[in-house]
Amino acid sequence: MERREFLKTAGVAATATTAVVAAPAVVRAQETFTFKMTNAYPPGAPFYTVGPGSPTDFCKKVEAMSGGRLKIQHFAAGELIPALEGFDAVQAGTVEMNAANAYFWAGKIFAAQYFTTVPFGLNFQGVNAWLYSGGGLELWHELYKPLGLIAFPMGNTGVQMTGWFRKPITSVDDFKGLKMRIPGLAGKVYKELGVDVKLLPGGEIFPALERGVIDAAEFVGPFQDRRLGLQNAAKYYYTTGWHEPSNVTELLISLKAWEKLPDDLKAIVKTAAMACNLESHAWCEANNADALEDLVKNHDVKADVLPKEIVAKLRELTFSVLEAEAAKDPKTKKVHDAFMAFREKHRSWAAISEKPYHNDLS
Repeated sequence: MERREFLKTAGVAATATTAVVAAPAVVRAQETFTFKMTNAYPPGAPFYTVGPGSPTDFCKKVEAMSGGRLKIQHFAAGELIPALEGFDAVQAGTVEMNAANAYFWAGKIFAAQYFTTVPFGLNFQGVNAWLYSGGGLELWHELYKPLGLIAFPMGNTGVQMTGWFRKPITSVDDFKGLKMRIPGLAGKVYKELGVDVKLLPGGEIFPALERGVIDAAEFVGPFQDRRLGLQNAAKYYYTTGWHEPSNVTELLISLKAWEKLPDDLKAIVKTAAMACNLESHAWCEANNADALEDLVKNHDVKADVLPKEIVAKLRELTFSVLEAEAAKDPKTKKVHDAFMAFREKHRSWAAISEKPYHNDLS
């Protein structure tokens, strides 16, 4: 009887001790959070605001996966702040998240552009290999941490079109004096050709092109460009995708807000962002072919490939410009060197895998 009484007492004590130890973890796991997310793109924009793999889809995924413990209120451009002020808003703690492209922050931190796209750089497969398995994401975090920020890839358009031109482009000289909307590192390259580079939010491209404020514009690809009505402002539509072989949507998060989340919610955010990265690219690939066919057949658009001599000049300028810019800043050089080293490794594999396959298709 004494032994049974001892075991009973010990069991009660053990249960009490377990409850005391476990309680904080249980309370922590049940804590709820409400974040605000701003966006660089306007309301209703497929891919960039709504639809599969979009920022609003990301918000829904996070809420569903977390059982409502993390809710994210989404605000398109102009609904809470202007289009390109998300970086400052997250850094200041006005909002916890922002959806945009890191190359919009080139004036604040030049190396950020490498985490959107690099001319003659990596395609969708390559950039994901670099970010997820080649050290790219760790570099991105290292770059942003001193600014009180952290970021993850949350979307990708895949390869983009060179852009829309009001007049045909037949030689390098045709770029001299051209006023063109083009963001990112490609803008630096175009400047070397004498292009007057303009950085405009998506919603401002069509009116600027239609009124002749700009002579050319790059946006995304056939589906997105047709939606903006760019075919009604210019008829010459060129491709190679030299400037943006892929384009990463950035999920920007306040580091202070991020660190308040328990591990399971952090995992949910990262998983939802990765799912959107895949779904958004799949959506683009599924819709661009029909859109391009419609533009050519029904809107008198002249789709063509840039002449080889122009592409060769652009390639030459790209690497000289990138090397020169990297030499100006140790942070940029670190990211540049890592990106280019991975690019070479990936190209060596693609040369015996993807390239022969695509050659066979043609």
